[in-house]
Amino acid sequence: MTYSDSAIPEAKIPGARAVGYQHAIDIYAGETNKTISVWRQMTDADLAYRPHVKSSSVLELFKHQLLSERRFFGEFLASPEPPPAAVLPVEITVESACLRLVELALPRLDYLAAQVPEWWLESVPFFGVERSRVWIFWRRVLHSAHHRTQLSVYFRLLDKPVPSIYGPTADVSWTGAAPTNSVEAAGRK
Repeated sequence: MTYSDSAIPEAKIPGARAVGYQHAIDIYAGETNKTISVWRQMTDADLAYRPHVKSSSVLELFKHQLLSERRFFGEFLASPEPPPAAVLPVEITVESACLRLVELALPRLDYLAAQVPEWWLESVPFFGVERSRVWIFWRRVLHSAHHRTQLSVYFRLLDKPVPSIYGPTADVSWTGAAPTNSVEAAGRK
């Protein structure tokens, strides 16, 4: 599957010192690209949108993504991170948030790529429990996917096309896309 927006091109993804963890480096770059491709489907006029009074606005979700990634990487994975007050762009627009996400992700890729297997497997404090760093890393990936899914619902409610993230949607398909939404399709080999 090819994405129209690769904010972090393959050439900028570092090789992992621990080759068995290259997939984690590749996935963090890919998940960052997916987040940006979703964000860029919003407009600055959409930033204040929230589907319900108890829901986060698009702007609040952007801020949360930037700030919570900083916390996960800094507090739980010991990555060198900017001070929290320096994470958000001075003026948040869709484009400034996307650019900032890339600026923060690139040094994290280098940091993760430099780690040895023992580092990934070491247990560290995580919200009052002990978890391995690799577990914490995957928890971060899932957290980001959760918020992209929230925005996919917002797209539908805003009557905007839902972009492709992991495969075709009702709005985006391509030759060779084969959705699995029947018993027969589930049996393909």
